[in-house]
Amino acid sequence: MRYLRPAALLAASLVLLLATDGTGVSAEASAAAAVGVPRIRALRLPDGIGPPRIRDNWSGAAFDVCTAPSTETLRAWRAASPYGAVGIYVSGSQRGCAQPRLTADWIHRARAMGWRFLPVHVGLQAPCADPSRKPRRIDPAEAARQGRDEAAEAVHAMRALGLGKGGPVYLDIEAYPRQDAACGQAVVDFALGWTQGLHAAGYRSGFYSSLGSGVADLAAAARAGSSPLPDALWYARWDDRPDTADSGPLGPDLWSSHQRVHQYRGNVQETYAGETLTVDRDRVDGPTAG
Repeated sequence: MRYLRPAALLAASLVLLLATDGTGVSAEASAAAAVGVPRIRALRLPDGIGPPRIRDNWSGAAFDVCTAPSTETLRAWRAASPYGAVGIYVSGSQRGCAQPRLTADWIHRARAMGWRFLPVHVGLQAPCADPSRKPRRIDPAEAARQGRDEAAEAVHAMRALGLGKGGPVYLDIEAYPRQDAACGQAVVDFALGWTQGLHAAGYRSGFYSSLGSGVADLAAAARAGSSPLPDALWYARWDDRPDTADSGPLGPDLWSSHQRVHQYRGNVQETYAGETLTVDRDRVDGPTAG
């Protein structure tokens, strides 16, 4: 950034203040709010089948890890750690890590040890997200269709791993800036298409994102009357509170019937029975796959 003299800096600050409402929100967005224009409009997609029969709700401590750990590590952690469920990245074109161990046999062995699973799909991301790590984005004009396409990919992976109907798959939408309402609408439409596709295939729909971006927009969509909504929310808020209590935009009226997972701390190195992993910590009160 170029150096600005004090007078120029003051002028630039005044221009920035005039362009926003003083809170970092654009003047256009503030004007829309003032006349009652909602940030997220309602979208209702056909969902004749609806969510599959509720089963496999589970409550307890979980962790998620980029690459599925060895079965030796899982065995050690099952005996010595507080965890009973593990998040695994089952599918998606933008998964951050290779999965050399994640096979149907791995699932079979882990299941026999008593592990539950939080399957995650990492595909297209918000149109306004930082493209440096995950460059493939949702097309706002095709968002619902793209969501259905991603659901079909996830279902194929779940079946190949031996994770049958009735269980959830969590769509991973990384944090994004919320200044652009059209960006949030694209994420919501994508999540509704994702849910529609999973329901049609007999799976439950999950949605993972930060509490301040994707989850906030999905909560707004719920209050606007959009459907079909995901059956469970996995929200990231690294506050070191291992609970699924009401928080921020996620009030007591939303996803409150054993439908939540809280990722409350990230990138923590832990060792149990001599086996070390770098994990994110989660508290589950909702659907898992088993």
